[in-house]
Amino acid sequence: MITAVLADDHPIVRQGLRALLEGEGRCRVIGEAADGLTAFDLIARLRPDVAILDVQMPDLGGLEVARRAHETYPETRVVILSMHADEPFVLEALRHGVAAYVLKGEATTDLLAAVQAALAGRRFLSAPLNERAIDAYARRVETSGQPLDRYELLTNREREVLQLAAQGLGNAEIGARLAISPRTAETHRANLLRKLGLASQTDLVRFAVGRGLLSPDG
Repeated sequence: MITAVLADDHPIVRQGLRALLEGEGRCRVIGEAADGLTAFDLIARLRPDVAILDVQMPDLGGLEVARRAHETYPETRVVILSMHADEPFVLEALRHGVAAYVLKGEATTDLLAAVQAALAGRRFLSAPLNERAIDAYARRVETSGQPLDRYELLTNREREVLQLAAQGLGNAEIGARLAISPRTAETHRANLLRKLGLASQTDLVRFAVGRGLLSPDG
C-alpha cells in the first residue's frame, strides 16, 4: 500500500484528491496539511512514500517544501500540483528534486500515473509538458547553477520570511506566523534583501514571481 501526505490549502480540493488517490485501493493518505510548514512537519514525522504538494500554499510554498524534503528525506518522492505550466515553476520543481509536476486541470487523469512514475524513479510532467519538454527542462536545470544562485545563500528561516513577505505580510504578521518576534522578522527580511541584492518590496515580489515562488496574480 502506497502511503501519501497531501497538502493543499483548500479542503474541498484535498477531499477530491484523497478520493482519487484512495479510490482504487492502492494508496492511503496518512496525513493532510493546509500549509507548507505543516506539510513538511508531516513528511518528517510520517515518512510517507509520496508527498503531493500544491505549489502555492500559506507559510511555505510547495517548491520550498519539496527542496527541504528532497534534502532531508529523499526516500519520500514529491509530486507537485499546480495551476501553472510556466517554465519558472517547472524549472524550480526539477531543480529541487521533484519527481512529478501535475497540472491541476489534469489531476483526474494524471495524478495516479504521476505517483506510480515517481515511485518507479521516473519523471512525470502533465501535458502539454511532454517527454521532450522533460529532457529540455532537465538540461536547463543541470546547466542553470552558474553563476552562483543567490537564493541558495538564504537560510531556511530567510526563505520562510521571503515567502510570507512576498505575500504582503508585515513584520508583525510574519513574526506571529513563524513564532518569532517582529524585530527578528525584520532582521531576517533585511538580511534576505541584502543577500538577494534587492532594494524594495516591489523587487522582492518580482523576484518571488520570477523564481516561481509566487503566482503572477498573487
